[in-house]
Amino acid sequence: MSVDALRPEPKINNRTMHNGTQKKSGRNKLYPRHWVQFALLAITLAIGAQFAVFVYQAQNLDQVTVQRPPGVEGFLPIGALMGWKLFLTTGTWDPIHPAAMVILGFSTVICFALRKSFCSWLCPVGTLSEWLWRLGRRLAGHNLQLPIWIDIPVRGAKYALLGFFIWIIVQMDAQAIAGFLQSPYYKMSDVKMLHFFTRMTALTGTVLLFLIFGSLFVRNFWCRYFCPYGALMGLLAMSGLTHIRRSADTCIDCGRCTKACPYHLPVERKHKIQSPECTGCLDCVRACPVRGTLSLKTFGTRGRHLTELWVGLAIVLAFVFSISTARVTGHWQSRMTTREFQSLVMQIDAPRMTHPAIGPKSP
Repeated sequence: MSVDALRPEPKINNRTMHNGTQKKSGRNKLYPRHWVQFALLAITLAIGAQFAVFVYQAQNLDQVTVQRPPGVEGFLPIGALMGWKLFLTTGTWDPIHPAAMVILGFSTVICFALRKSFCSWLCPVGTLSEWLWRLGRRLAGHNLQLPIWIDIPVRGAKYALLGFFIWIIVQMDAQAIAGFLQSPYYKMSDVKMLHFFTRMTALTGTVLLFLIFGSLFVRNFWCRYFCPYGALMGLLAMSGLTHIRRSADTCIDCGRCTKACPYHLPVERKHKIQSPECTGCLDCVRACPVRGTLSLKTFGTRGRHLTELWVGLAIVLAFVFSISTARVTGHWQSRMTTREFQSLVMQIDAPRMTHPAIGPKSP
């Protein structure tokens, strides 16, 4: 490996402008996206705590006083993909983990409309990843940037994982998917996810430490290289309605936009950012010293651009509307009764709770 294989990123000067004028540093300022991130992370932690209490009561008490929070199903995207295929082919909505389908459906629509904004505005894993690399930059003074000959092949890992999952689901017919979605394993998949953390093995702990360590030094380490969910959102956003656009007429070639981009996109050299890595975080727009040079524009809005506040309002309102509509129409709450859940969770370690073989229907 060459000496510059793990080169530090260039530091961003937040005060000195290209033309010598001064601009007050906004490094410690909280913007609308940060407030949305805080709120969604707090909600996620509350959901996790409530679910842990629910599982504990279901396992250890005769009477369960805490409701199972459907939002925990947001961590079951593969099951949601299966559910959507079943719905599109048969019209059957997954009765076991319906909220997973709602969350996946919302995230795909919002990413098609507003870049990969689910990842940079709502995803709690994305939020933690961002906090880690910002902490690493504060501690070490900079983050590391992998050279392109390492970055591109490693970045392909998330697309390979996405392709693997999609290939499996495509191979399954409606009957096979319906059987999987009714299996004891799938019914307890949210509990299995909880046990991933509460019954952590040495291997799991090692992998998590690797990801945390990597996230301290490399921006969005998990999101950039390994998240198949983000890969799907990025592909949708790439062909979506909204893009970051740069006006070459007013650009002063200061390079601050490129330095600010968490995904190292060459914003300063592009007229329009179509990369699947762009998350619509608007860090590049905020970093630009010339008002209007960089903007987030949507197809059909002509010269108008979307401000960070309007993007945040659109995402939050769409999120609330999606969940509220699903609640009212009966597409949010699982139809699995508490009694059935108690019966299954007591058998969580039984052989029948292992992952069933999935694939196309046997002839």
